[in-house]
Amino acid sequence: QGSQLPPFPSTARAPEGLRARRATMPEVVSLCKGPKEAYEAFADKGAELCRKPLLKVFHQAVYAGIYIGFGGMLSLVIAGGLADVSKNNPTIQSFVFAALFPVNLLIIILTGGVLFTGVSAIVPAAVFEKKAHWSHIPKLLAISWIGNLIGGVIFALLVSYCDMNLGATAELAKHTIHKKCSKPFLKTFIKGIGCNWLVCMAVFLSGQAQDMAGKMVGIWFPISCFVAIGFEHVPANMFVLTMGLLAGSEETVWDAFWKNMVPTTLGNFVAGFIFVALGYSYAFGELGGNNRSPIELTRCSSEEVGPGDDLAHPLAANDHGLKATPASVPEPGAKEAAKDVEIGGSDMPLRDLNFAPASALAPAAKEMPEDLENALRVQLGWGQAICGRTPVWGEQPSPAKRRDRHRRGLLRPPSIEPLD
Repeated sequence: QGSQLPPFPSTARAPEGLRARRATMPEVVSLCKGPKEAYEAFADKGAELCRKPLLKVFHQAVYAGIYIGFGGMLSLVIAGGLADVSKNNPTIQSFVFAALFPVNLLIIILTGGVLFTGVSAIVPAAVFEKKAHWSHIPKLLAISWIGNLIGGVIFALLVSYCDMNLGATAELAKHTIHKKCSKPFLKTFIKGIGCNWLVCMAVFLSGQAQDMAGKMVGIWFPISCFVAIGFEHVPANMFVLTMGLLAGSEETVWDAFWKNMVPTTLGNFVAGFIFVALGYSYAFGELGGNNRSPIELTRCSSEEVGPGDDLAHPLAANDHGLKATPASVPEPGAKEAAKDVEIGGSDMPLRDLNFAPASALAPAAKEMPEDLENALRVQLGWGQAICGRTPVWGEQPSPAKRRDRHRRGLLRPPSIEPLD
């Protein structure tokens, strides 16, 4: 009991064989883009759509109309069966309908579908950022509207032929078309604005999230919100109104078209064009005189991008991996801030290699494992040059075109400054 513990040593020596390292705080990694980067990706998505062949746009628009039918049919079947339960509290039926409906937008957005409501925002955003010509706006709006209508009508005809538009489902469809066609033109127009503002926010938020769960949350809540409120979405109405007509409602095709689809179409377009594309271009883009985000991101797939036609990232994909452009390779003697950094072990943090010149990295790169080599190529943005290989050059645009892209911020060399 009278024993005392030995005094704690004032200095401690590291065990033999261990190398002392400076303690550093781990970096915070986010799976969600900031609003500025999300808007730039939003506009790049519109620019990519403008590059697609019109037949592909029409094909994806028809698919989107069919997917709208899947979600709409799910909501009609389940919510229609709650008619007796909802007699005293109709909110139950509205809640179930709104909770189930977003499954269609989830499929559409994550599979590259083309909806009229989304086109009304992403294509004008690309035009405002000078990534597309204004003539794409009416052309793609018309193609997407017609494709969505064909897809929705086809799906409604198929489920009605299969005797699935009967009973409680048919009653809810007839009640829905009667309610949607009984409102004044201006009120339906305003409800169309509210709807597409939320739909475009679902597209915006899904672009911010970088994982499946985040995209689902970003899509689900705005879509459920507009459905529960009772706003008007023209692609959804293309299916639901057709179901009501096929179920034997008193309304006619002309009533559905003039009293609902026309004002809803106009309201959806105004929301996408003015309140989303124009508004966020002023907040983060060209209309507000804002500079592009310094963060280099792969903003969208480049399946329709030809040689030399960069969208937003200086590196394009080819059969051999990453391709360097002349603007992407640093000049000899560029920033040598890491002269005293020892390059010899593959355990060196990537951030320390981020500002070493290509000439210093080439000897070490030959000894590196393949996975670390690939990671370095992506991290530094120097393509195949840092690995001692011959860069693969693609067909380059004319000098005038390159100067224009430099001015617009579409073609920039990657930063070789330290990340911190």
